Amino acid sequence: MVMAVPLVEDSTLVLETESLTVCYGATVAVDDVSIAIPDRAVTSIIGPSGCGKSTLLRALNRMNETVAGVETRGRVLYRSQDLYADEVDPAEVRRRIGMVFQKPNPFPKTIFRNVAWGPSISGVSPEVLPELVEASLRRAALWEEVKDRLHESALELSGGQQQRLCLARALAMEPEVILMDEPCSALDPVSTGKIEDLLFDLKKRLAIVVVTHNMQQAGRISDYTAFMDSGQLVEMGETDQVFMRPRESRTEDYVTGRFG
Repeated sequence: MVMAVPLVEDSTLVLETESLTVCYGATVAVDDVSIAIPDRAVTSIIGPSGCGKSTLLRALNRMNETVAGVETRGRVLYRSQDLYADEVDPAEVRRRIGMVFQKPNPFPKTIFRNVAWGPSISGVSPEVLPELVEASLRRAALWEEVKDRLHESALELSGGQQQRLCLARALAMEPEVILMDEPCSALDPVSTGKIEDLLFDLKKRLAIVVVTHNMQQAGRISDYTAFMDSGQLVEMGETDQVFMRPRESRTEDYVTGRFG
């Protein structure tokens, strides 16, 4: 049963899917999913391994198109515009809907060039880049740790710092949505706490969608939670409702640890 997210009265939708299906050859990874993502909130997607969480996330900014043999049906709407329409530029989609992956993936460049890379190839004036880099690093709570190391290799940073650098790199493009695929799974508890604290600040200005296997984390950071199983959206609602008063028996079984 597909559940629509109950939005707060003044909430605005930033992303929606309508009957979204994603297949890898004959394998259906996401099966007829309709979901609504509110602006200026954190939405978590939970579910057992292989349930289609990451595939759904990557469909939201057309990242699945980088994988050979993927077929996408249905619609993904960004402020009511179909992102899969022929006239839509995938690069522009990924600028507005940024992504941070499970494993930190900094470029083998300096800290400064990592953050400045996207804006510079998008035509931002070189004179503006220092200010933009600083602002992005500040938003990612990394500036104080690296302000004297901007021209050192990003690969010398710790894992947690690299993940925040990747977030700063995405923020430098001034997106309206950030997608995060298991962003803390490879991090220690201190670094995880810093990322989670960041989300509370960032959601004041943009929408955040997080795929996580960690239900405790979903409970801490999320305004809304979607539960997926076997490629289907089983239930979605306010996080407290999904965890404490689930409507579907499959959701209750998962959040109480009976399976998954």
